[in-house]
Amino acid sequence: SQPVTRMQKIFRPILLGTLVVGTLDLLDALIFFGFRGVKPGVILQSIASGLLGSASYEGGVATALLGGACHYVIAFLIVATFVAASFRISALTRRPVLIGVIYGLAVYFVMNLVVVPLSAANSNWPQALPVVVNGLLIHMIGVGIPSAFAGRRAAAFGITDGVGSTQSS
Repeated sequence: SQPVTRMQKIFRPILLGTLVVGTLDLLDALIFFGFRGVKPGVILQSIASGLLGSASYEGGVATALLGGACHYVIAFLIVATFVAASFRISALTRRPVLIGVIYGLAVYFVMNLVVVPLSAANSNWPQALPVVVNGLLIHMIGVGIPSAFAGRRAAAFGITDGVGSTQSS
């Protein structure tokens, strides 16, 4: 059996973080908007609308699947960004709950004030208060905190923090 490389050890927390973040965020959307009468396929199509615009709602299962894939790609980018930052700034790994909450808030605002308006999706900002509160909570708890724990786990494999010191486990 081949020895596990440092890169593989780093990729594992990113992959696990992606699965946790993507799944928690998607479950939140399915439950929160499901109680408001939005069907799961439409929720996924609304994610695909970032690429396809309103045509995503006419694409059936194909655009719902595209939305699901896009959702997990975005989750990967969110987690990988935190992990990369934690390699450069070791302080990000010291208090993962606090830093994760802050990171989740930052992700929420970047997604809603930069990414969605620049996409082909119909931006609905400002949103109703319950939607905003739910969005803030899921981003703090289900996006930021798991991203921070992924960063902490990946940093345990001896990555230089950019100041010349090396973290080790």
